[in-house]
Amino acid sequence: MNVLAINSGSSSLKFKVVEFTESAGVADSRQPSIRYDGSVEDIGPGARLMLRLAGETVVQTARPVSTHAEAVQSMMRILEESSKREGPALNIDAVGHRVVHGGEQFREPVVIDDAVMVAIEGLVELAPLHNPGSIAGIKGSRAVLGPQIPMVAVFDTAFHRSIPPRAATYAIDLDLARKHGIQRYGFHGIAHASLAGICAAAVNRPLGELRLITLQLGNGCSATAIDHGRSVDTSMGFTPLEGLVMGTRSGDLDPAVVGHLLRKEGLSVDEVERLLNERSGLLGVSGVSHDMRELLKAAEGKPDSRAALAVEMFCYRVRKYIGAYLAVLGGADALVFGGGIGERSAVIRARICEGMGWCGLRLDRHRNDAAVQVAPGEAVRISEASAPISCYMAGVDEELEIARATRDCVLKRPPSSFVKREA
Repeated sequence: MNVLAINSGSSSLKFKVVEFTESAGVADSRQPSIRYDGSVEDIGPGARLMLRLAGETVVQTARPVSTHAEAVQSMMRILEESSKREGPALNIDAVGHRVVHGGEQFREPVVIDDAVMVAIEGLVELAPLHNPGSIAGIKGSRAVLGPQIPMVAVFDTAFHRSIPPRAATYAIDLDLARKHGIQRYGFHGIAHASLAGICAAAVNRPLGELRLITLQLGNGCSATAIDHGRSVDTSMGFTPLEGLVMGTRSGDLDPAVVGHLLRKEGLSVDEVERLLNERSGLLGVSGVSHDMRELLKAAEGKPDSRAALAVEMFCYRVRKYIGAYLAVLGGADALVFGGGIGERSAVIRARICEGMGWCGLRLDRHRNDAAVQVAPGEAVRISEASAPISCYMAGVDEELEIARATRDCVLKRPPSSFVKREA
């Protein structure tokens, strides 16, 4: 089975064509092969398109791509052209789409039909930056491939549907919360599931035996406590705004700050939300940048600078969540770093883990410094060999996770996991 996995971001689209070996409709246990992978970055007038075949770049170009639907069309065009040149023929058996928000309705991947599309469109208000791109990607794929190719929605929130009510429920009027679907949904679920699976393979133990803390650290950041393969708590909540300090998002905040800004600055609710989502976090504190690399440079030799404060706040908040999740899990077998910052910044990893020897988390300085980046789906240990809590840096592979979920959903064809909300 050849599965096209499409990962639509707010202004980008990543994809992979994954080939699974099967026998009589049963998936083979061997690692699937990646036929093609690529991306459409910075969707707009100066979009950049890239395609790789077996890890080798075969297309790299720039051209205007106005929408996610056009990005899908451009992706299919370069895939088909490349398959004609390189062979074999591109035969897509199923398409998997990352959808950020599945609300209360979706608890697992689901084959997309008209009812599912209506439900996803109804969730746009909960993920206005991401769900529209996913919807456009789904419609664009249907337009290119036709209705005969099954398409599956794989939800970021679904991985966190196992979080128990004590962690998922906010302490507000419960009737009001239920009326408006206000609860901890959690996000980055596909990435956290990927990190957990990669770690289990690295330690050669079943995921169902492990207690893990996974850290997806990039422009958006989140931490998740995973108990025997199930998410039991996560830092993002009703929206992706809650939790860790992020590139431009504030993370945890006293909700009274919103009303205070409304009154003192004369801002509207929408303006305050934009402030907290787009002008806060590393950018808001530093006044310099949301890019951790630039902040580390700006903070060199300037311990009292705003850039230095932003970096220290970032590391402190992550460390705080690690401590909280150690309490939630009753200890941990491993801590896993992923995401752009988690994979590429040895300095940040070291600063996050500094002073955590008390719980058995001790990095090996040489291993950590040497771990610059790994291939998607792979992991490298960066903790001391004798440390009670292992620490890994892993290459998140959301597209492979989407492809696996799509393959399983199509092969099993279970009853629809779409749960209608009661009126």
